[in-house]
Amino acid sequence: MSDWQTLAEEADRWAARAAPAEIWWRDDDAADTAPALERLLGLHRASGVPLALAVVPAQATAALAARLADEPGVDVLQHGYAHTNHAPPADKKMELGLHRPAMFVLGELGTGRMALERLFGARPLPVLVPPWNRIAPPLVPTLPEMGFRGLSTYGARTRVFPVRGLRAVNTHVDLVDWKTRRFVGADAALAALAGALARARDSGEPVGILSHHLAMDGEAWDFLGQLWDKTASMPGLRMRSAGELFPATGEGAG
Repeated sequence: MSDWQTLAEEADRWAARAAPAEIWWRDDDAADTAPALERLLGLHRASGVPLALAVVPAQATAALAARLADEPGVDVLQHGYAHTNHAPPADKKMELGLHRPAMFVLGELGTGRMALERLFGARPLPVLVPPWNRIAPPLVPTLPEMGFRGLSTYGARTRVFPVRGLRAVNTHVDLVDWKTRRFVGADAALAALAGALARARDSGEPVGILSHHLAMDGEAWDFLGQLWDKTASMPGLRMRSAGELFPATGEGAG
């Protein structure tokens, strides 16, 4: 049995249910215009799949804002502040950790929000995507007080609302193997997607595909295009935008 067939059978299980599975697409590390960004936006337009672009505030340019003004179907999320690692060499990379005073970390996030608002106006969603998908748990309760309504990392979420007013919607399939910086492989990607969809039948969690337009090789691009082409004919799967998945106002208990 091919991995594509396994995915199709999982989609059929969803098609027999009252509601389809929700799938969304997040791409990280956007900062400026580039040929890779054009390829990403072209795939978004060709596939019709909604795209959530995680933008690094301290690196974001006016050129990027102007380019995205022509792409109304792309949601903008906040990707930390500067995507700078502050963890010691022996630890996993982390910008939003406790390696610095919390007031410095949160202050940067606030500065980042204002930077995105200056560039994009009201377009950015109040959603935080931590660089390297990591944030120190003690910082999370402060996010709603800063105006964030959503948090997106990687892996199965433990709660729909980590704290009151903050919805978690994560990604589950990363197309890049960061040890080799190459495509993770079709078998691994499809197995991760089918597994996440199977778990979601119990949890109800949206399933996220994670791409990195600046880091993907040709095989990853080819797979992503094929994925959107094949899933378009699977009735049990529904593509959702970040704007649909994250609430406009705070709700929910921790």
